[in-house]
Amino acid sequence: MKNVVKWSLIAVFTLGGLWAAAFFVKSNSKGAITYESFQPFYDDIEQKTVATGTVVPEDEVEIKPQIQGIIDELVKKEGDFVQVGDLIAIIKVVPNEQSLFAAQGRVKNAELRLNNSKLEFERNEALFERGVISNQDYNNLKLAFDQAAQDLKNAEADYQIIKEGSVGGSSSANTNIRATTTGTILEIPVEKGDQVIQSNSFNAGTTIATVADLNKMVFEGKVDEGEVGKLKVGMPLKVSLGAIVDKEFDAKLRFIAPKGQEESGAVKFKIEGDVVIEDDFTVRAGYSANASLILERKENILVLPEALLQFDKSTDLPYVEVEVGEQKFERRDITIGISDGINVEILDGLTTEDRVKQWNKTEPIKIEKEDAPQRGV
Repeated sequence: MKNVVKWSLIAVFTLGGLWAAAFFVKSNSKGAITYESFQPFYDDIEQKTVATGTVVPEDEVEIKPQIQGIIDELVKKEGDFVQVGDLIAIIKVVPNEQSLFAAQGRVKNAELRLNNSKLEFERNEALFERGVISNQDYNNLKLAFDQAAQDLKNAEADYQIIKEGSVGGSSSANTNIRATTTGTILEIPVEKGDQVIQSNSFNAGTTIATVADLNKMVFEGKVDEGEVGKLKVGMPLKVSLGAIVDKEFDAKLRFIAPKGQEESGAVKFKIEGDVVIEDDFTVRAGYSANASLILERKENILVLPEALLQFDKSTDLPYVEVEVGEQKFERRDITIGISDGINVEILDGLTTEDRVKQWNKTEPIKIEKEDAPQRGV
């Protein structure tokens, strides 16, 4: 009886120990990670850069008045297409009182000189007919009379221009603001009743309208100093507009700024590119745009996903782990070339037969059903 109890206790303790050991191993063990491997392959790589900017007309012409006054009528509106000579606005002249008074004085003085010259000429004309004065004296008097008459006409014209803005009957009156180029009116910054200033040597004058040809557009953007050295005039660009989805426009680089400008601690260089606008699309001035430039392109080269690379902490040189057996890997230093951010060129160290370890793979976290958090708790 005692032996039976003894062996029963031994069996119970043995089974309990085995169960505890199994529970401990199960609860603390982690599944082994099986690493995947990838083989290098041949592909094309394009090293690109993206410049952000805007699309603007190649030429924008500001229409300015040649006389000061008040906007009396706006014939055109923003968005209208105009030809050279089309009437855009009409200005009502508000003459300067001092200038107008001075012009009136010049007209009066010219009239007095003309009247005096006329009396002198008529008196001496009779003497000339009787042979009292010489032909030379007569011609001088006639010349003075004609000059006085012309001075009066000039003074009257000046007075009319100051008062009304143009000489009566003129087809190109300064009060009529006309388009000087063919294109679309982008902006009319004035309204009826606004006062405008004429354009002269000392003042740029008030802009009545801005006109541009929207069929000739230019991309204006900026690139970093680290990439500007790889650009050349004539390089192709692909321009995408924020307002037109899933469409790229062809362009050609035409200008690279010789001087950079510092922005937020980085030096940027301005670039320009001629954009080819297709007839099916309407491109408006000021659209935000991105231009993609191909800095370098290599075809049919040995490449590897860039995510598989590792870098030595002391030398910063790249290396990979190559499979030499079942889930056994060894380090191998490699030489790399250009990269497009996804794949990288392999210059030395690997062949298409090698299998490279995906070193950054992690084991997925498993949550037991009984340990899963309950909703609403």
